[in-house]
Amino acid sequence: MNHHNTEREKASQNNKLLRTLLGIPVLYKVLLANSLIIFVGATGGTWLATNLNNSPYATPTSLIMFITIGWLLSVALNFVLLQVAFHPLIHLGKVMNRVQAGERSPRAPISGLDPQADQLAQTFNVMLEALDEASRQRASQIITAQEQERKRIARELHDETSQVLTSLLISLAVLEESITTPEARDRIADTRALAHKTLRAIRNLSIDLRPSALDDLGLLPALRWYIKEYQQKCSIEVEFQATDFKERLPAEIETALYRIVQESLTNTARHANARKVYITLKEEVNAVYATISDDGCGFDIQALQKTSVQERGSGLESGSGLGRGLGLIGMQERAILLDGSLEITSHPGQGTKVEVRIPFQLDSSGLPTQQATPELTVQAEPFMKNSRIAYEDTYPAGR
Repeated sequence: MNHHNTEREKASQNNKLLRTLLGIPVLYKVLLANSLIIFVGATGGTWLATNLNNSPYATPTSLIMFITIGWLLSVALNFVLLQVAFHPLIHLGKVMNRVQAGERSPRAPISGLDPQADQLAQTFNVMLEALDEASRQRASQIITAQEQERKRIARELHDETSQVLTSLLISLAVLEESITTPEARDRIADTRALAHKTLRAIRNLSIDLRPSALDDLGLLPALRWYIKEYQQKCSIEVEFQATDFKERLPAEIETALYRIVQESLTNTARHANARKVYITLKEEVNAVYATISDDGCGFDIQALQKTSVQERGSGLESGSGLGRGLGLIGMQERAILLDGSLEITSHPGQGTKVEVRIPFQLDSSGLPTQQATPELTVQAEPFMKNSRIAYEDTYPAGR
C-alpha cells in the first residue's frame, strides 16, 4: 500500500514538473533551448578545437561532423519546440478564420501549454461572447420594435382608416337612396363596391401586420383564424392540430411561433406548389414544439445556405426561390433569441419540414412565466367573435 502511495506521489510530482515546464512562456522556452544548444555546441567545439590532432577522436572530419550535427539538431529542436509552443496560436488563428467566415459557435481552446496564449484565447472567447450577447440584444430590440411598430400601424389602420371608409360607405348608401337617376345610382354602387374592397384590403393588411386576436386571445385562436383565411386565399388545405395546451404561453413565445408559422405558410404559397400543409403544436413540461410540413416541390437547403444575403435579397425581388432565404433567417433568429432551435429539412421533390423547439420556465404554480392576460372586451369586429369562441374551445378551463 505504501509502495502504491509512493508511486502516486512520484507521478504527481512528475506531472507538476511537466506542467511547470510547459507553463513557461514561449520566449523563455526558445531562449532556454537555444542556450542549451549553444552551451553544448560551444563546449564540444572548444574541446575538439583544442585537442585537434592530439586525440584520435579530435579530427577535422569529426569537427565538421560535430558542427553539421549540431546545426541540424538546433534546427530540429527549434522546429519541434516552436511547433509545440505556437500550436495554441495556430489553433487560435484557425478559430479566428472560422469566425471571420461567419460561424458563431467556435471558441478558442485553453490548452494550458502557454499562459500568454491561454490568456489571449480567453480574451478572444470573452470578446466573442460579448459580441454574441450584443448581437442578440440588438436583434431582440429590433424585433421588439418591429412588432410594436406593426401593432401601432395595424391599430391606426383599424381605428382611423377603416372608420373613415366605413363612414364613407354609409354616406354613399344614404346618397344612393336619395338619388333616383339610374345612371347615378349605378356609379354610386360601383364606388361603394370599390370602397368596400378597399376596406377589406386594409382590414387584411392590418391583420397581417399584427392580428389583434394574438394579443387578446392568444396563439391558438389567432393561428386558427389565420389558417382559415389562408386556405380561402391560397386554395391550399391546411391540417392544424394542437395538443396539451392548458394555458397561454408568454407573449414573446406566442409572437415568435405565430410569425414562424406565418412565414412557413407564406413560403409554401410562394415557392412550394403544395396541395396540403400539416401543422402540429405541442406543449410539454418546459418547452413547446411546432412542426410545419408540406407536400410541395422542396428545395436544396445546402445550396440556399451557401448563397449570400445580397443574392437572397435579389431573389426576393425577382420572385425566384432564393427569396425564401431571408424569411428562413428571420425564423431562425426568432427561435434563437428565445434560446430555442429551428431545423429545416427539405429535398427537391420531397417537400419541406420545419421543426421548432422553444423552451420556457414554469412559475411556482406550474404555469409558464410572464404569462399574458387576454383582453376580451376591446374589439368589435366579426372575426373577433369567432376568435372568442375559438378561445373558449381551446382553453376550456377558463379564467
